[in-house]
Amino acid sequence: MMHKITIKEVIDALKGCIDPELNINIVDLGLIYGINIDEENNIKLKMTMTSPMCPVTSIILADAQLRLEKLEGVKDVDIELVWEPLWSPDMMSDELKSKMSI
Repeated sequence: MMHKITIKEVIDALKGCIDPELNINIVDLGLIYGINIDEENNIKLKMTMTSPMCPVTSIILADAQLRLEKLEGVKDVDIELVWEPLWSPDMMSDELKSKMSI
């Protein structure tokens, strides 16, 4: 029987994906807008960057893709980069906001 990938596994994998400019993981930054896992373990991720001009977009996307592809049982990973809604510091995790005094 195939292992069913969970949202928690996806989030845990993405917490290892660090924005190299900010040295903060993309989950706590609030860059993940949506995670969909179908019955065949295809993962569709909707995410953004802190800015459309982000110079490390390709690095972050490639890192996220590789981390998700390494999950046990994953069939396909599709990452959609979106710009709406635009990212703001309000989207960061409460823990990160308190660390940064926001």
